Amino acid sequence: MSIDQKPVAVPSVEAPHPELAPVDHGRRLIRIETSRIAALLPVRSVIVCVVLLVVIFGAGLASTTIGAYEVDFASVIRAIVDPSSDPDIRQVVFEWRLPRALFAVLCGAALALAGGIFQSLTRNPLGSPDIIGFGTGAQFGVTLVMVVLELNTYMLKAAGALVGGLFTALLVYVLASKNTMSSFRLIIVGIGVSAGLGSLTSWILISVSVEKAMMAATWGAGSLASLGFDQLIPAAIVFVIVTLLSLPLARTLPVLEMGDDAATSLGISPGRTRLAAMVLGVALIALVTAAAGPISFIALAAPQISQRLTRSNTPMGTVSVMLTGAALVVVSDAVAQLVAVPVGVVTVSVGGIYLAWLLAAQYARRT
Repeated sequence: MSIDQKPVAVPSVEAPHPELAPVDHGRRLIRIETSRIAALLPVRSVIVCVVLLVVIFGAGLASTTIGAYEVDFASVIRAIVDPSSDPDIRQVVFEWRLPRALFAVLCGAALALAGGIFQSLTRNPLGSPDIIGFGTGAQFGVTLVMVVLELNTYMLKAAGALVGGLFTALLVYVLASKNTMSSFRLIIVGIGVSAGLGSLTSWILISVSVEKAMMAATWGAGSLASLGFDQLIPAAIVFVIVTLLSLPLARTLPVLEMGDDAATSLGISPGRTRLAAMVLGVALIALVTAAAGPISFIALAAPQISQRLTRSNTPMGTVSVMLTGAALVVVSDAVAQLVAVPVGVVTVSVGGIYLAWLLAAQYARRT
């Protein structure tokens, strides 16, 4: 006897998808996610940036109280927020001291960003415009414009600094790119070119009148005194433009640090990236040199200090690097006003100590 068996439909039960385990990045992160933006911000970097902003604001406010005309903190704040306050104090704060403090922020941020670009480009903490000669080239260009051509406007000095810096960058790049590009060779060639340009600058200064030489020497010390909104506004516009153009480098330069082959495989052109980085880095140096003269060692120290504070693996952390540079210059300028010297003297003194420590640390790691 046959028994017909009807198939029994067994409902299929889909296995539940296991939840994706969160990725452990090794550090605490803040997640920002909207319909258009998604980002992960390290908590440590955010805290460092907030602390640096507090330092910049505090030191900048303190610098506006320093000078022959004594003004206390309360009077400075009242002059800033209250248009009906004492007109004499408002004139001192707004026309003399506030532009200087804002210029210190701008110069520090520009120098630090330039230093981060070149240190990432050369993959060497010594690959700073101060060391490889680009700053000296910009200084040489401004010296020619001021002393030889007798032109002293900001835009013409900026053009001279840009041309001098780009010429130096091209010369160093050509001399150092024999067969393959080496960061060590680039630094050594840059030091040699910087020494040569420094000698030419000295020869020019001893060949002109004492008045011209004194004017160039005063500018060459690096000072933020006598700078007003007339110089600040065009400098700020150029700085914003160059900074916006530099933002893509924060993504491409860290990839280029892994080597040309890795960068090419990820769709990045090494030659085009290096050219853009050099032009933008020199433009930032020219921006500062034309206005305030050579302010040394900020481009060398700020990226390394920022990298250690945020524990980043690249000196190209844009926001933290710029805030570190701004804090260094604002604090240095406040100290310079207290001891009545140009800010460049303070940064050279501090930077020289930092450079000696950096060289000793690198030598200790190799031995």
